[in-house]
Amino acid sequence: MEENEKQSTPAENNLEPNKEQAVNPVTAAQEITIAKTDEAAFMIKETALMKKVEQLNAEIATKLIGQNDLVEKMTIALFCNGHALIEGVPGIAKTLAAKLFTKVLDVGFSRIQFTPDLMPSDIIGTSIYNTKTGEFEFKKGPIFSNIILIDEVNRAPAKTQSALFEAMEERQVSVDGTTYKLPDPFMVLATQNPVEHEGTYKLPEAQLDRFLFKIDIAYPDLEEEIQILQAALNPKEFYSLENVKPVLSAKDIADFKTTIGQVKVEANLLKYIAQITEVTRGSNQLFLGASPRASIGVLMASKALAAINGRDFVTPEDIKECLSPILKHRLILTPEKEIEGITIDQIIDEVVEQVEIPR
Repeated sequence: MEENEKQSTPAENNLEPNKEQAVNPVTAAQEITIAKTDEAAFMIKETALMKKVEQLNAEIATKLIGQNDLVEKMTIALFCNGHALIEGVPGIAKTLAAKLFTKVLDVGFSRIQFTPDLMPSDIIGTSIYNTKTGEFEFKKGPIFSNIILIDEVNRAPAKTQSALFEAMEERQVSVDGTTYKLPDPFMVLATQNPVEHEGTYKLPEAQLDRFLFKIDIAYPDLEEEIQILQAALNPKEFYSLENVKPVLSAKDIADFKTTIGQVKVEANLLKYIAQITEVTRGSNQLFLGASPRASIGVLMASKALAAINGRDFVTPEDIKECLSPILKHRLILTPEKEIEGITIDQIIDEVVEQVEIPR
């Protein structure tokens, strides 16, 4: 028995001990403690943001069934100083979703119904002569608010749409040689119907480029539509938004923007974003590629998405999730590809496949 025991001794047979058994328990315990400490520190820092976003989603869900992606993208746009274009067929709660989103924010709100006879002064404001003082006084239009809901944005002619250019990009309005700053936060939520073309005016590319997201809304699935019908059994409660409570204040929004600004982005991820937009510019399937504004939008949106999900760093998955709603309204297919029935989403998927994902 003693000889058998000696033969089985690793040291005497010059055998290496099992590496898994050779782990230093003290070192392992220290690594776990450090990891938990780092994670806890970040979670404490981000808890307020995550909790508020959860509250915001829950409050909207009391009146809006489904459309989770729409709510998430509007929230990200808000934290990125961006604007959102919401597109979908009539009757799928585009305007309701936008109104609910403004209800959960304790900030100013204006709604503008775009029509063919709407004038730029109806949006921005106009100078009115004061007979008592003998001077012209500027009367501010509905654009001077925090959240602007523009219903059927493609109903107004180009002259009226152009009135939004300066406001959306520079957050100011110039009238009669005087510049007026818009309040902070400032965000435009615009809706449009993609199937109706009579009496509409296509948004110019410069206007589209000022929207951070273009969010396409689809029909609800069967279960969601059943829930909608069940809620509609009580029409008084179903159509009332009086019980919707504000969740985010202007100070909360400003504080969370600061928090999101501290989210880390590795240099290889910055290169990843730049490579994707560069590929769109060189594609023979596209007449127009993505602009640097699109690259900046992807960067800012991916940082906000990471923070909302409880991380202080951006991953390639964050970037890929933000690509489609940021690029789809900025890219233009060549006429040949349009005839072939190729879609922008297919092109975006191909572009992503061409660029190596950072490791």
